[in-house]
Amino acid sequence: MAKGASISGFPEWLPSERVVEQRVIDTLRRVFELNGFIGIETRAVEQGSSLLKKGETSKEIYLLSRLQEVGQENDTPIEDRLGLHFDLTVPLSRYVVEHSGDLAFPFKRWQIQKVWRGERPQEGRFREFVQADIDVVGNGDLPEHYEVELPLVMVSALEQLRAYGLPKATVHANNRKLSEGFYRGLGLSDVEGVLREIDKLDKIGADEVAKLLVETCGADEAQARACLELAELTAADGKELSSKFDALCEAHGIAADSEAYQLARQGLDTLAMIVDEAARIRPGAVIADLKIARGLDYYTGSVYETFLDGAASLGSICSGGRYDNLASQGSRKYPGVGLSIGLSRLVSYMLHSAGAHASRVSPASVLVAVWDEEDRPASNLIANALRARGIAADVAPTAAKLGKQIKYADKLGIPYVWFPADKAGEGAGDEVKNIVTGEQTAADAQSWEPDTVYAQQTVEI
Repeated sequence: MAKGASISGFPEWLPSERVVEQRVIDTLRRVFELNGFIGIETRAVEQGSSLLKKGETSKEIYLLSRLQEVGQENDTPIEDRLGLHFDLTVPLSRYVVEHSGDLAFPFKRWQIQKVWRGERPQEGRFREFVQADIDVVGNGDLPEHYEVELPLVMVSALEQLRAYGLPKATVHANNRKLSEGFYRGLGLSDVEGVLREIDKLDKIGADEVAKLLVETCGADEAQARACLELAELTAADGKELSSKFDALCEAHGIAADSEAYQLARQGLDTLAMIVDEAARIRPGAVIADLKIARGLDYYTGSVYETFLDGAASLGSICSGGRYDNLASQGSRKYPGVGLSIGLSRLVSYMLHSAGAHASRVSPASVLVAVWDEEDRPASNLIANALRARGIAADVAPTAAKLGKQIKYADKLGIPYVWFPADKAGEGAGDEVKNIVTGEQTAADAQSWEPDTVYAQQTVEI
């Protein structure tokens, strides 16, 4: 993040850092579209009544006020006020309902856009940041196979970023029905409360979570320990998952013929399918991890968190799940499943931990020199001729000494400087110099091509 940024949690990238961010955005978009996802953009603000659907995160909403309304906000209920969106899923649910007559279902969309969230800024966490989402939304129903497809698309996208220093990514999956059935089998009724506390495991540890389960969710110590035992369960395939889960249920007296177990079994079967089907396509990309809870109220089935190898302190960089009730219109429901990458967090990691950097700041391959201001039109014509052929070109800002113009190109990382014929010497034509190698050759703006090694603005590690 730029050192001059003065408001905590609101990042400003330097030009070279913005190149890295843009390359990440371009890579993700390319992978999303290769998999048939359609790009959209939604407005930055939503009604408070829509934003409040997300549960505990609702306390982090930035509400909007016009200057003349400051001090009078309490006269309007939060539900009727406007707030900046803090994710892209709630706006999507509203968008789908409003435009259902114009969309083809299942609706597969990608969206890369800024969001705002009033949480405490810390490493990798911002108040203003970019998210990159993919979702599939159905009309009335949505096949389970999308719950396999989406995490694999995200893994594929993150795999493309390994060239820029990103470690291997693994999706950890759970299913809320599995967790809910187990908790109800233990005799717990505040299922959403338990899920919210379990979601804090990585932040505060098992002992603190156990205390919260007792203090806020009505669990006794034995029930709290059982919840933590479930959270410790992991498996690489469906058979192992089923065996471990049944053993845990037996240990805590949850009968196989109980309603609670049957609910848990629905979730377990879906989770086993996801892990096994994903393994056939991309082995090891998705594992079952029953501590994944996603402390958000609208998830109804599969939930996901994605972690990078060797970057435990970064936490999850991609999360999401299935939601069956978030979007509805009368009796018609629009169930969906989606995942979201915290793109700003990812870029921050790539810049400061993985060492990603731009090969040059300017996208231009060539700087056309200007001998004197009377000759600027000739330099502009050369630059326009190069641009017409798809070669990015800039023109020197002033007719300074040639050394200063070359120094300007070097500071921006522009590899070539073009010398127009007018002042190159009697009888001489245009010449171009590679200021990286020092080589200088005759050139024609209608046919010259930069060496591919120097032509593109790239991201390196």
